[in-house]
Amino acid sequence: MQNLFSYPIVVDDLPSTERKYHLNADKQELDYLKGVLQVEDVRFFNAEIMVKLYKKEHRLDVWGRVDAELELKSVISLENFYKTYSPEFKISFDTKATLKEIKELEIDFNDDEPDVVVNGQIDLGQIAIEQVALVMEDNPRKEGEVFVFKSEFDDEDTESLNPFSVLKKLKK
Repeated sequence: MQNLFSYPIVVDDLPSTERKYHLNADKQELDYLKGVLQVEDVRFFNAEIMVKLYKKEHRLDVWGRVDAELELKSVISLENFYKTYSPEFKISFDTKATLKEIKELEIDFNDDEPDVVVNGQIDLGQIAIEQVALVMEDNPRKEGEVFVFKSEFDDEDTESLNPFSVLKKLKK
């Protein structure tokens, strides 16, 4: 599947000043995002992303906010509903590191390791999609819906389902 919501930026072409990017998905891109995010529908999807390159430190900072309204299917009632997401994010990229160098590093999960710039560019569209995907629920449900689990092995129910309970009554 071709990536329709792609906004690649070549890192070497960036100035050292802060730049702002506005991404707004059109109808065709909304249909593409529906498939990528595996939701019923996407009403709108836009992002405001800031980018600043620090050439001397070999670092690229990307931050901003994504706004999206998605139609989801409740795992409880199986009814569709809309939910709005507005995650804010900040990501740092090491412009000089390679994937091989990052793999060889000893990873401390408490530290924020910078991401790697692949083929000299980053994709703002992919970053925006990832931010929404990270905040989506695995099991969406409408607000106020609660799943109540009733075991077939509860004491009260077990007694009524037990075929020998009828014989027990006859014995009395």
